[in-house]
Amino acid sequence: MAKNASLAELGMDFGGPLEETHDIANENSNDHIYPVIDNDKDYFVVRDGVKFAGTHLIIDLWDAENLDNLQVTEQALTRAAEDAGATILHTHLHHFTPNGGISGVVVLAESHISIHTWPERGYAALDIFMCGDCDPHRGIQSLKDNFLPGRVGVNEIRRGIVEDDTP
Repeated sequence: MAKNASLAELGMDFGGPLEETHDIANENSNDHIYPVIDNDKDYFVVRDGVKFAGTHLIIDLWDAENLDNLQVTEQALTRAAEDAGATILHTHLHHFTPNGGISGVVVLAESHISIHTWPERGYAALDIFMCGDCDPHRGIQSLKDNFLPGRVGVNEIRRGIVEDDTP
């Protein structure tokens, strides 16, 4: 109830008790090791002669399974981040009822991975945005392995394209 009161104070009153929430950052708060960020490093990337902030994948999974399973979702997103070479800072997943959908985010030092599922339709919408040396495409296999989709759609967007990089 304290959580609902705090949310209400922020103008985020959901009108009832929150459903199952999985917040990994609060589970072992003394066990976190945060990355050391080099503030002098330019985390923009250059690919095909174009300099940009990072790659943003918009992913649709259709005819998928396990879309209401928190453990599978956490495993899929964690492995996707690791396979892409990203550094996980925080994971938060929320399990809705009555239909069992899950919404969540993995906050990365390099940006984020988010998911929203509709198990009743066999559909999941994800986005993976990463800057620096990470390759978000390498995270797709984990999504396929864990959600077993019949069909996968991927759209790529280059974010923060630098038009003129002269000082």
